[in-house]
Amino acid sequence: MSHGTVLLAPYAQCEEASRGRRFPEPPPRHRTEYQRDRDRIVHSTAFRRLVYKTQVFVNHEGDLYRTRLTHSLEVAQIARSVARALGLNEPLAEAICLAHDLGHTPFGHAGQDALNECMRDLGGFEHNLQSLRVVDELEERYAEFAGLNLTFETREGILKHCSASNARRLGELGARFLERRQPSLEAQLANLADAIAYNNHDVDDGIRAGLISLDELRDLAIVRRQYELVAGRYPDLGPRRMVHEVVRRMIDYLVNDLISASAASIARAEPRSVDDVRACSEPLLTFSQEVHAEHLELKRYLRQHLYRHYRVLRMTTKAKRVMRALFDAMLEDVELMPTEHQEAARRMEAVDGRAGRARAVADYIAGMTDRYAIREYGRLFDPSERT
Repeated sequence: MSHGTVLLAPYAQCEEASRGRRFPEPPPRHRTEYQRDRDRIVHSTAFRRLVYKTQVFVNHEGDLYRTRLTHSLEVAQIARSVARALGLNEPLAEAICLAHDLGHTPFGHAGQDALNECMRDLGGFEHNLQSLRVVDELEERYAEFAGLNLTFETREGILKHCSASNARRLGELGARFLERRQPSLEAQLANLADAIAYNNHDVDDGIRAGLISLDELRDLAIVRRQYELVAGRYPDLGPRRMVHEVVRRMIDYLVNDLISASAASIARAEPRSVDDVRACSEPLLTFSQEVHAEHLELKRYLRQHLYRHYRVLRMTTKAKRVMRALFDAMLEDVELMPTEHQEAARRMEAVDGRAGRARAVADYIAGMTDRYAIREYGRLFDPSERT
């Protein structure tokens, strides 16, 4: 199957088999449908905001830490390499990766947890669903429709997890969660590329911040193997370059394993089409058992020693306090929000009562960058701040 000059494997998602867009549009003239999706994502307001939303470290703590934007680019690069090696649809994988964090709140996971807690009795908050809301409803760029009007396959890939109750509301897009079916291989790939990128880059950022050290990390098999290779070959390497070289090789190690283990898994399952992929009981893209175990060991280590480090927890506590205070104040009085968000709150309340009003407040807060949220908090609660 030809795709421009690239040959797609029979089990890849080709756009001739796409389920299309919610609002029909004339086909693009000089690019594919999935390239159009990618370009719309890159030009969206939500994508630009990712530059001021963080992974672990809050934006004002330093300029060299990863942001959601650099993370999304890094995930997309990993996915493109793997897609090409396995004959998958590269522009589709790239589009999913670039959009996967569009619904993320300020302050990383702490912000999401706080907003979910605030919304617990009002429909909850989940960043995958919020990313979908951003591309389906909240972006305001086009004359003929709300959102970005992306293809079904890109939207499916954005929605990594979904509860049964939300899946029922989402119709065709939610059906696979109820039927226990798989998404396309490109969507499966975006999920794994995300895990590779954030674990390894959090190692880099955590060492840079002085919260974890390469010496401690050498207890982990996945780090030790690369460290010994680098130290053996470059005995006089400075600490900064040592870290980069080890992290780079860890990513390479995981990517190569993902390609070889997935190729073997696909060969065993013998899918002849994307429908065969969807009908599988388990995802076909995978690490080898050994590497999966090493990857999990690293993930557990980071959870314990980096994400639960007292300096990170202090910031997490502050972030949650900011999110809760903003939410409570604005839910109580929607007139504290900018005019367009007040109007959205009233419109949504008319349809869905208090839950609709709360959703509009959550949309506004989730869209904030770290520093905008901190500034709004100051404007609302610090008498000396200008409003």
